[in-house]
Amino acid sequence: MNHKDKNINMDVNWKDHYKSRVVSAEMAVKKIQPGRRIFIGTGCAQPVELVQAMVARAKDLSDTEIVHLLTLGEAPYAVNELVDNFRVNSFFIAANVRDIIQQGLGDYTPIFLSDIPRLFSSGQLPLDVALIQVTPPDEHGMCSLGISVDIVKSAAENAAVVIAEVNPQMPYTHGESTINIDDIDVLVPVDRPLFEVQPPESTEETRKIGEHVASLVEDGSTVELGIGQIPQSVLEFLNNKHELGIHTEMFTDRMIDMIASGVITGTRKSIDREKIVASFCMGTQKLYDYIHDNPVFSFRPTEYVNDPFVIGRQSKMVAINVALEVDLTGQVCADSLGTRFFSGIGGQVDFNRGAARSTGGKAIIALPSTARDGKISRIVSKLTPGTGVVTTRGDVHYVVTEYGVAYLHGKSIQERSLALISIAHPDYRVQLLEEAIDAKYVRKDLKEVEGKISVGPQELATYMILDDGTQVTFRPIHPTDEPRMRDLFYALSQQTIYYRFMKEMKRIPRKQVQDFVYVDHRNEVAIVGTLPEAHGEDIIAIGRYYLDPKTNRAEVAFTVRDEWQNRNIGKFLLKYLITIARRNGISGFTAEVLRENKAMQAVFHKAPCQVNSHLNEGVYSFELIFE
Repeated sequence: MNHKDKNINMDVNWKDHYKSRVVSAEMAVKKIQPGRRIFIGTGCAQPVELVQAMVARAKDLSDTEIVHLLTLGEAPYAVNELVDNFRVNSFFIAANVRDIIQQGLGDYTPIFLSDIPRLFSSGQLPLDVALIQVTPPDEHGMCSLGISVDIVKSAAENAAVVIAEVNPQMPYTHGESTINIDDIDVLVPVDRPLFEVQPPESTEETRKIGEHVASLVEDGSTVELGIGQIPQSVLEFLNNKHELGIHTEMFTDRMIDMIASGVITGTRKSIDREKIVASFCMGTQKLYDYIHDNPVFSFRPTEYVNDPFVIGRQSKMVAINVALEVDLTGQVCADSLGTRFFSGIGGQVDFNRGAARSTGGKAIIALPSTARDGKISRIVSKLTPGTGVVTTRGDVHYVVTEYGVAYLHGKSIQERSLALISIAHPDYRVQLLEEAIDAKYVRKDLKEVEGKISVGPQELATYMILDDGTQVTFRPIHPTDEPRMRDLFYALSQQTIYYRFMKEMKRIPRKQVQDFVYVDHRNEVAIVGTLPEAHGEDIIAIGRYYLDPKTNRAEVAFTVRDEWQNRNIGKFLLKYLITIARRNGISGFTAEVLRENKAMQAVFHKAPCQVNSHLNEGVYSFELIFE
């Protein structure tokens, strides 16, 4: 259904009312003089007929600068034979201008998206002409910028001359999206469909990344999703969430079903409650019909949507953006491949900083672990020479690949390096560890854990509720848990230490802590029980087993902090480790318990399997046989 068939009180006689300004595209572009700076509307709202008519006049338009953000469709001005006529200057490099820019025949201006409107309004980047696309005017003379408000609104407000295609197939969007027809100098009637963009197909890799990212999104969060396969893959795994809000640059088709199903409601947003806030959208005709005259949507300009202070006012703001490369210190490259510019800064920094300011917010950078069919790692010890940093090591919080989640904020260089190595592709972890040691990012003694830096399977995470309502979360141990494991040891009483290690210990050797932390999650499994704290989380318990391949049985052991003992945590851990071991084809457990340790003996005797035990020189040897 075309939007022109819908009734939103449009002025059906607008051509008559404004006939002095109504001309053809060919006549309209005669307003453009050589040597001027021309702005072209964004995304799927590129004014195609005006662009084609301008290019047809190329011989008369020497030294014309073309400024835009991201445009879809062809860019006929971005070709080698017209470089003397049109010079591209893009704030974000789309596929249609990438070649001309990478040849050095066009320009890229790196800038935070939130800063672009100020370039126009301050006069730092004055615009001579803005070529845009709008709806026909309503009965009050207001035209909607439709699917692309972003920086288009600012460009139209600050350009010396505004030339607009007036298209009845442009959706009328609510929010801060209108322009008075009296502020448009030239009107060009067109009636053509907008560009359509099909939702990107997910791959197995991007689905795994999407699942990891979605696990970080809590009920009631407000979400921003950047451009690309990965952010859209996240949506597949948000269907079990509740009362999500949207505050994002771009809206796509895949969000429609989530609105219909009640996942996206906006009822818990701190500002713009129950409104879906975006600055542009790119999708199919289904999406354009859906947003047309739909008051649930609020299309706002970039200076609002991308303002980190506005973003930070949302509680539980989750920003999801992508990267091309991340080094072991946490520096994020997102706009270039070495010296070759590939995309742009866009809104990554705006939303990353805004989400970081948000109460309960999460700033997430996601990327596949490899590129070029696995031939290179995207997690690197140092960025490719010439690569620029978009998100600094001081701004980075979460980094996600298909192998897991690394939390970097407030972490040391060693902790960052180990966390990132653990989510790198397994083929590159040994090399990355060696390079990290050479760079003095991590200690030399960590050479001994080579091959064991990995993240346990996410599906092993679970929880239990104690009798007082406290929730204890259980998850696989992580390489960055080394300091938390030291904290656990020094929080134990001497009796608990003696029961666990069968000897008195005043300190725990670093090597022993490493043996706890660095496991392969196959022959060795370690599950920690954690409680949330302001600094992240505390480990209050650990249960683990070590497989003896010769017998296909594993030695199992537990430690629970004194103040959390006698709360059934050990019983829960044993039962859960038995479940994991059975799943891995292990036939049973063995364990040794001191005669004085009555509580641990009781845990083993109540295990959900066949239990045998015998006492020898003050130590009970347990044998747990799985049926």
